[in-house]
Amino acid sequence: MNIQQMMKQAQKMQKKMEEAQAEAALEVVEATAGGGMITVKVNGKQEIVGITIEKDVVDPNDVEMLQDLILAAVNEGLKKSQEVVQQKMSAVTGNLGINFPGMF
Repeated sequence: MNIQQMMKQAQKMQKKMEEAQAEAALEVVEATAGGGMITVKVNGKQEIVGITIEKDVVDPNDVEMLQDLILAAVNEGLKKSQEVVQQKMSAVTGNLGINFPGMF
């Protein structure tokens, strides 16, 4: 394979990666904490796009518990979102063993 063919292959892969990134950005995952009392939605750009808090979990005398539940749900949502991005990128790179940390 000559240099020109390699460049064309690289350009094709770059385009596919950009398409996969765009698809991943549209994905929204949900994570919950406290038995569903807190729900967080995260998109593929690692942005929190929604938080739902059930009234029953809001206790002015125990704000720390509410904070912990929100933190747990957000962290789980971010983890799930990162997994979606990784899956999309793996579909493009196949078995090349390429890891793209910090893509989003």
